[in-house]
Amino acid sequence: MSEGIVYLVGAGPGDPGLMTRRSLELIAAADAILYDRLIPADALEGARPGCDLRYVGKEPGNPAMAQEDIDALLVELGSQGLRVVRLKGGDPFVFGRGGEEAEALAQAGVAFEVVPGVTSGVAAPAYAGIPVTHRDAASAVAFVTGHEDPGKEESRNSTDSASVPNPSRTSNDSASVPNPSLDWGALARFPGTLVLYMGMKNLPLISQRLIAAGRPAEEPAAVIQRGTLPGQTAVNATLAEIAERVAEAGIRPPAITVIGPAAALRDTLAWLERRPLHGRRVAVTRARAQASGLAARLRSLGADVVETPAIRIEPRPVEGEVTRMTAEIGDYVLVILTSPNGATLLMAALNATGRDARALAGATVAAIGPGTARELERHGIHPDVVPPRSIAESLVEALADVPVDGRRVLVARAAEARDVLPEALGERGAEVD
Repeated sequence: MSEGIVYLVGAGPGDPGLMTRRSLELIAAADAILYDRLIPADALEGARPGCDLRYVGKEPGNPAMAQEDIDALLVELGSQGLRVVRLKGGDPFVFGRGGEEAEALAQAGVAFEVVPGVTSGVAAPAYAGIPVTHRDAASAVAFVTGHEDPGKEESRNSTDSASVPNPSRTSNDSASVPNPSLDWGALARFPGTLVLYMGMKNLPLISQRLIAAGRPAEEPAAVIQRGTLPGQTAVNATLAEIAERVAEAGIRPPAITVIGPAAALRDTLAWLERRPLHGRRVAVTRARAQASGLAARLRSLGADVVETPAIRIEPRPVEGEVTRMTAEIGDYVLVILTSPNGATLLMAALNATGRDARALAGATVAAIGPGTARELERHGIHPDVVPPRSIAESLVEALADVPVDGRRVLVARAAEARDVLPEALGERGAEVD
């Protein structure tokens, strides 16, 4: 049995485009993938058939699997000689409990590697127009968790009896203060940007605590919901007002909180919301194989794209009418392709009968649009005619100077297509197939 290995992989903050090449390579090669709730959409699309996919995500108050059980499962799978990917949102070593999982693997003698990811504490502010460091606004940044495991504080209290007490915390307030293990006085004095993860539930108390410890009440702050995603929403206010503004805006987790002068730069540097389709959800109903180009273009304009194929393309078998067409391909003076699918079918039919692009050498080849033209070019055919608009009427105009009277013309089209092309060519005396 080959030695197994576990990869602790960061999947980034949500935008699929921010996943690293290394993460995609490992997903494609994995025998098993244990994935979290906040990984990018379609992150698992590249997993190979037969890959063991297991959801082990944690929702607030409702974990799919306890952390100790996840650790044990990683050890078990890695010990079986498998290539295992532990896929986490953001970076596995930034509030991702990747360190705990690495410790469990090391103690069990299971090989592991860490693949960093883009952390939301940097990416979400950047997508909101907030640089966490800036020469004139912040020369340092602190990443802080606004929510802590109560058991961690109990353990610390039982083992750190000789530690210096935190002057910003009294002995009876740990139940009401977010993350009581933090030194709020030190955070209030921190000379830079504070970036808080998982702090939404406790945001009012966090603001109050920082202000009480000396952080200026008028300091700029921002909260970014669904950072780096098309539905990203951000709210700006002062530290004193941010919790109220967030509640008014209905901001909910997951969200990142930024506190410090750099947060004010959002007014000047915000860019995501300025894309023309930001906040719009668009359904793309093309067949999945053809939807990617349009979907990518829509996403680049800011849309939240939902691919819901309403059709499925099934090529016709190379028999009957298709076989006859390929046998007589040299008789056509004009060959018209009205879709990339038609171009693909034509070339498949030619190849099936031992022919290639040279069979079209004596014909004028027309493509209804650039997509069809690209598919033809992929097979070494450069169409003679491509109309300025991808509609039948425009193609009819573009073919006006092509002599067809008394000659055979092939129109490769869907059975349900309009009759504009064959009717127009027939009126000019063509014999249309």
